[in-house]
Amino acid sequence: METRRSKRTFRLVVLSIFSAIIFLQNVIPFLGYIPMGAFSLTIIHLTVIIVAIALGPIDGAIIGGVWGMTTFIRAFTFPSSPIASIVFTNPLISVLPRILVGLVSGYIYLALQKTKLSRAGSMSVAALFGSLTNTIFVLGLIYLFYRNPYANFLQIDVSKLIPALLTVVFTNGLAEAAAACFVSPLIAAPLLKFSEKQHH
Repeated sequence: METRRSKRTFRLVVLSIFSAIIFLQNVIPFLGYIPMGAFSLTIIHLTVIIVAIALGPIDGAIIGGVWGMTTFIRAFTFPSSPIASIVFTNPLISVLPRILVGLVSGYIYLALQKTKLSRAGSMSVAALFGSLTNTIFVLGLIYLFYRNPYANFLQIDVSKLIPALLTVVFTNGLAEAAAACFVSPLIAAPLLKFSEKQHH
């Protein structure tokens, strides 16, 4: 009974800490997003991926949901760009992909644990897919719902929007994924080890 209570306390403390980190990354410039012209290089997804690997996909989804809700609220209060006040007021774009980051990276890591891939390798692969989940879903849903205003924002014809979005995937998206592959194991591994100690 005492062990179960301590596990629950540990989980709540870790979730609270990472929720606070997500909030700070959203409001402090360069801590969660690095502006790159019309787009931003996202590093906030690393926090979600690390939690998903260390604590599991459900907790990753919770932290992803915190990120999504912060993005959603920020779109109404102090949007990060003019287009953010249009696209991120839709929870399908601001919240859903962030939750999926936690689920995808968490479940892929669990699945890879059953293979011969090393723990660090499993973390990197899980981080890769988690990062690409965010990029592909956000841009895909923007195209689905807001292709015309987004094309206007970029000052291009809507027929050229798909090549423009693919360019983002292969530049920003791959840079974010590479960062996730490298950084996530460095932080998730000690956190996972500490978490496992709490469960024994």
